Amino acid sequence: MKLQCDVEVVNRMLPTFGMKSRGKGTRAVLSIGKHLDKTCQRSSVYMMICTAKDRAGSKYKLKDNIEKFFTWFVEEGKATVRLKEPAVDICLSKADANSLKNFLSAARLADRGSNTSSLPLSTLTPVRAKDIEQPKKKLTIMSKKDYPLTSSFPYSLEQLQVSYCKLSRVDMRMLSLKALRKLDLSNNHIKKLPATIGDLSCLSELILHNNHLEAFSVALCLSTLQRTLQLLDLSQNRLQSLPPEFCLLKELVNLKLDDNMLIRLPFHIGRLLKLRFLSVAHNQLTVLPTDFRRLRLQNLDFFGNPFVQPNPLDHKMRLMFPLPLQELASRAVANLRIPYGPHLIPAHLCRDLEVAKTCECGRVCISFYIQTAVSMNLHQVSHTVVLVDDMGGTDAPVQQHFCSLSCYSEFLDNSLQRGIR
Repeated sequence: MKLQCDVEVVNRMLPTFGMKSRGKGTRAVLSIGKHLDKTCQRSSVYMMICTAKDRAGSKYKLKDNIEKFFTWFVEEGKATVRLKEPAVDICLSKADANSLKNFLSAARLADRGSNTSSLPLSTLTPVRAKDIEQPKKKLTIMSKKDYPLTSSFPYSLEQLQVSYCKLSRVDMRMLSLKALRKLDLSNNHIKKLPATIGDLSCLSELILHNNHLEAFSVALCLSTLQRTLQLLDLSQNRLQSLPPEFCLLKELVNLKLDDNMLIRLPFHIGRLLKLRFLSVAHNQLTVLPTDFRRLRLQNLDFFGNPFVQPNPLDHKMRLMFPLPLQELASRAVANLRIPYGPHLIPAHLCRDLEVAKTCECGRVCISFYIQTAVSMNLHQVSHTVVLVDDMGGTDAPVQQHFCSLSCYSEFLDNSLQRGIR
């Protein structure tokens, strides 16, 4: 049984002499195996700790010699083994959580004097210098022949790039890398993302450029990525839309959606208040959602979308006279900001309220409204704007909703007075 981790051996007698421990671990290889006890000329089970400076290793007897195990943070790869003799605490950190659990189980059995045939013992021999490595933080694989088929990925990875390997799905071994901050799976053949990507609680950059993705799952939008994801690259895929829950990824700073087949952006995209870089070039967008006005960007690229010059006279009439009672009640809930939820009202009404539209008068409409589009200069939301078309334009159509016929009539009057057609 071997374990590679950071180790600090703390003498518990130091405070007696007014001294403190160094407080910093050293990379080491720990082994559990048999060693001849010269005092009684019998073999006993020992723990051996080998470091770069002490490759021969220091040995500690285990049978009836462990006072206590401290395992509160074992899931984070940390634990402490307190020995009776000598009076030291062996502090372990930066270990693979599963390997650490197995190692501690073996140490616990050895302490109890279990039959050695049931223990996964190693040979206690000095280690080579290359065996004591610092944990690997970054790994790049750029061809299929370099892709590991039998060995696992280093547990300590913080950045992993696997490109040009023709992967059709995300390897589940990647999803056990709890320290991963950047995952780059660009230039593969991935069609679907597993929901368990959302379990990577440190992931801040996810790059999926040039794959075969057709959807971005709701489960990912509801995962821990809400708190960590800052860069998302979905360019050159086959996306036609993004789920409404996509706007829950509120830590996003950089979003790349170029070269897809998007026909619309999420209704509440304006909720991405930290978004600064947005690129949606070469898609199928004809109009932008009303909420788009709320964004405050540094760079924006909509080049190559089939935007249509808006005409305020062209509209969709979705009004009914008189308004249904459900619409009136829903409007009252939204306008008066009355708290609601599935524990109070039916779930489908909650979904309707989530996509409520705001009229130019400031009031809200739900399912009954008049919809048109108006032209907006994109410099209103972004400092830098890539030209929308080859003609040098920076305007794009944005949806506009009206809660009543009188609001729409007032809008038309103002538009005609300004000479807008």
